[in-house]
Amino acid sequence: MEVTKTPLDGLLTIKLRVFRDDRGWFLESYNRNTFQGAGLNDTYVQDNHSSSAKNTLRGLHFQNHPGQAKLIRCTAGRIWDVAVDIRPSSPTFGKHHGMELTQDEGMMVYIPIGFAHGFLVLSDQAEVQYKCSSVYNASTESGIQWDDPELAVAWPLAGQTPLVSERDRKNQSFAEFRKKILA
Repeated sequence: MEVTKTPLDGLLTIKLRVFRDDRGWFLESYNRNTFQGAGLNDTYVQDNHSSSAKNTLRGLHFQNHPGQAKLIRCTAGRIWDVAVDIRPSSPTFGKHHGMELTQDEGMMVYIPIGFAHGFLVLSDQAEVQYKCSSVYNASTESGIQWDDPELAVAWPLAGQTPLVSERDRKNQSFAEFRKKILA
């Protein structure tokens, strides 16, 4: 397993070892000892699995309390995965990082507590699986608009209008979030 830092403090990419032969491939997606050996000490209590059609955009989501660290992996198709640093004391507060994840490359993203997360489906269909360090709690869930002009996330939409849930259409702007958190 190869862990690489991104430009955002704490946000990491993880390249898993993929063993390929004539039959296909095998990878170990999670081993607590291996992850702890790499300094990733979160305990995961919930696994999520979504399936989405092309141009579906989910996000930008986060939980206020207690927050959720996540291990994100695309297990079918291709997605553009984005994390936004929403930690007010961070030097990269308000910055984002995006990358393509595919079913074939054995890449994961580690998103620590204090980030908003979202993804856009690039293939006809995609499945995303992720581990969470705390159980989902609707009362502490929140979100930031995926198309917030201040964040200026360059979603690879190629002129298409994304499929966005009603809930995500109502997410707050980054300015509204910043005002609440810095008050």
